[in-house]
Amino acid sequence: MRRAARILLSDAQGCVLLFRYSPPGRRAFWCAPGGECDPGEDFPAAARRELREETGLDIDCGSEIAARADDFVTLEGEPVRSDERFFRVEIEAHDVVDHGRTELEVAMGMTHRWFTRDEIAGWAEPIFPENLLALLDLKVPA
Repeated sequence: MRRAARILLSDAQGCVLLFRYSPPGRRAFWCAPGGECDPGEDFPAAARRELREETGLDIDCGSEIAARADDFVTLEGEPVRSDERFFRVEIEAHDVVDHGRTELEVAMGMTHRWFTRDEIAGWAEPIFPENLLALLDLKVPA
């Protein structure tokens, strides 16, 4: 079981940050910031670490808002079953700093973009999770 944390990061205009990956021999896709938990790391700590590594933001991601189990193929081409936890973070604005990206993320052509909800709904390339818009409607726990 691959344990992972994903962060649904939105700005004051309601735009959501997504990352694009282009694995060789596969269709490019977009997903929320996040990634696999390190050994012994809990989901909130993984969310904070992944957000810092992928965006430069070092903030508490709060409590998880959703969880899902999913089967997918990793960037390395390995089929896995995942236990993903989602965290919702709202910020005023942020310029993404990508100095913490891994060699694999760089090799996969990882880029980023802020999306409006309408863009997410009509985007031609796959966006994961498929229920992203529904997850964005969940309220951040108080």
